[in-house]
Amino acid sequence: MAYYFYLDGVELPVAPSKLETKINNKNRTITLINEGEVNILKKPGLTEISLSPLFPQTPQPFTNKLMSLSFYLDKFEKLKTEKKPFQFIVTRMTPGGKMLFNTNIKVSMEDYKIIENANNGMAVVIDIKLKQYKDYGTKKVTVKSQPQSNTDNKVVKVTETKVREVSKPTPKSHTVVRGDT
Repeated sequence: MAYYFYLDGVELPVAPSKLETKINNKNRTITLINEGEVNILKKPGLTEISLSPLFPQTPQPFTNKLMSLSFYLDKFEKLKTEKKPFQFIVTRMTPGGKMLFNTNIKVSMEDYKIIENANNGMAVVIDIKLKQYKDYGTKKVTVKSQPQSNTDNKVVKVTETKVREVSKPTPKSHTVVRGDT
């Protein structure tokens, strides 16, 4: 199976041997009085992507279009410092050339680490960490009021409640006499 990786339109020279995609959780567990724990389900958090592509210094039979290492390093530095999201695309193809599925996600460059190891010869490995980016902003809402027609003349009947007048003041004490019940 062939993999093709693109960061902001630039194809990586060698597809990494491993791609990690982590869909983060935003669920919350709370404890109820005398009822134990419950899980409050929320929408998932932002997806995190990790990959470690190899960047050979000289063309190899297994490399795609190869640019200089400084080209890739400059590109990664630009992606990090410009603070702008970009497209991360992975295309997966069968040996017969049939496309399986794509990953196409808007991301930001979170971290990258340059690793030089004698076991890789003159090639350099760069650990890259990306995070999903979602567009956001305020939404403008326009409320249109409908004109009120003067044909709806409603008469509201107001009833007056009269207060009952008490003729005698209520005594504060009473002496019990024979015959009272």
